[in-house]
Amino acid sequence: MKHSMKATLVAALLTAGLCGCGGASPTDAPAESSQRFVRIDGPNLLKPDGSRLFIMGTNLGNWLNPEGYMFRFNKANSAHFINEMLCQLVGPDFTARFWRQFKDNYVTRDDIRFIRSTGANTIRLPFHYKLFTDEDYMGLTARQDGFARVDSLVEWCRDEGLYLILDMHDAPGGQTGDNIDDSYGYPWLLESEDSQRLFCDIWRRIADRYKDEPVILGYELMNEPIAPYFDNVDELNAKLEALYKKGVAAIREVDKNHIVLLGGAQWNGNFRPFRDSKFDDKLMYTCHRYGGPATQEAIQGFISFRDSVGLPMYMGEIGHNTEQWQADFCRVMRDNNIGYTFWPYKKMDGSCFQAITPPEGWQAVVDFAEAPRGTYAEIRAARPDQALARQALTDLLEACKLQNCVEQEGYIRSLGMK
Repeated sequence: MKHSMKATLVAALLTAGLCGCGGASPTDAPAESSQRFVRIDGPNLLKPDGSRLFIMGTNLGNWLNPEGYMFRFNKANSAHFINEMLCQLVGPDFTARFWRQFKDNYVTRDDIRFIRSTGANTIRLPFHYKLFTDEDYMGLTARQDGFARVDSLVEWCRDEGLYLILDMHDAPGGQTGDNIDDSYGYPWLLESEDSQRLFCDIWRRIADRYKDEPVILGYELMNEPIAPYFDNVDELNAKLEALYKKGVAAIREVDKNHIVLLGGAQWNGNFRPFRDSKFDDKLMYTCHRYGGPATQEAIQGFISFRDSVGLPMYMGEIGHNTEQWQADFCRVMRDNNIGYTFWPYKKMDGSCFQAITPPEGWQAVVDFAEAPRGTYAEIRAARPDQALARQALTDLLEACKLQNCVEQEGYIRSLGMK
């Protein structure tokens, strides 16, 4: 999500184990219910057969939570900014149809099969809370399709022997206060009781639906809470653990089986706010990191926190760097028992598993997205030819299909998953 603004931040990771692609799949589970799920053993994760699980994989970013930079947009950098820009560009009806087809094409069964072929064993799914409401989002204004999308992904992961982490990337009210949570510029979730009730309700409904699904490794309550930009950041940080406890309690009303993942404050990098790190018996922690040296010293703080609480630590996001840096840092993470899911799986340009080639005419869309659009006169002045803009968007729907993407072999090889 991310990434230029986090280039100096450190994060860490979770997990345990050994097992890139071998061993039991999510469906190779003993019959007894309590033994059908990934479970925690100190700083390690164990698969249902008792062998260690070391998380390696990727994030399905931009699929169910669009981010501007993956389309080459700067100003239109969050989901609602992108949607408004597209409505100004080609109208709301065309935009709604575009989003529905985008969700159909961007990630398919073929993509999940390909991810498995790289040696990955885990996928992290970033999602927007609106997918589980009747709010206007990605082409639907009621009866959102969040469960249908996750159900399909669960089936595909089951077929390919992959585990799945569900990550609420965009929470009600906003948990980060920046573009990555599609918020209004402040982490209102930390202060709004109404947003917290909706947050808990959505997680309760998700957990109730998937409580018996062993393909799901765990639920990540929220992504990168509390950006560092606010004068009252310490006050906000002090509220984070209490909010996590509310979310976990809502899940435990219906699901006693699955692990819950908790990220640190400030880009999943600050674990000092946690005072009661073992308030539930199925917790693990997750960090993120972009940039900085590819050394153990760079993540020593997260290793130390992991060791102090005796629970797994997992690097939920990392990437956007050179292949040599990635190879070096993956060795550091493997040496320190920190699993990883690289960001992202697919986007325009490189530094991903599959690169999307921008279609002809795409620069006209980018130019409109970057143009001044603060008044209706500016919108009219910046709008390009409709036929050109609509064709570029239609062509993008084809360009994002797996068969039309360019596999980034060096990027994948640097992750050391095979």
